[in-house]
Amino acid sequence: MEQNKRKIEFNILKNDPIDGHKGYGVGSLSLENVTPLLIDVAEGEVWIEPQVMHARSKTERGVRYVKSLDELLSQYPEEDTKKYWVIWVVLDRKPEGPIYSGVSACELYINRPARRGYKSMPQHVNHMDKAMKGHIIVEHMDQESRLKLGEFLKEYDGEIWERTENEVKAAFF
Repeated sequence: MEQNKRKIEFNILKNDPIDGHKGYGVGSLSLENVTPLLIDVAEGEVWIEPQVMHARSKTERGVRYVKSLDELLSQYPEEDTKKYWVIWVVLDRKPEGPIYSGVSACELYINRPARRGYKSMPQHVNHMDKAMKGHIIVEHMDQESRLKLGEFLKEYDGEIWERTENEVKAAFF
């Protein structure tokens, strides 16, 4: 049964979708190099979750979002609310091979029993855009989550980690 399970991997750089074509689609963004991760802060787990890109992950499914974190925490039991980090990881290519070029983190709060949650959509969009532009935005994360993220990226593919710029690596440790 385990053999049939599809292994989830980072999106490794694909060919330019508009290579040599000057018409339709020129100027559009390609999300092929963006891989979303989730971190469960309470459990300390990190995993690749492709469905986060469209808010269809198992964690987010069936949840209605409220307008503010205060609204979520005041109207629903705070002890049932779990914090997650949505991480946008962007791969770029050097002549030697792929590298981690951009990483950003956004908060996500889910109250599963109440089927309510909170996330700032503008923050998610802006952070994904900044990650695509090569920014590293993880300083607002708690230390333990940041360390878990760094360990995950390092263990996922040691070769990509080794090729990655030292300033990117330093952001996690």
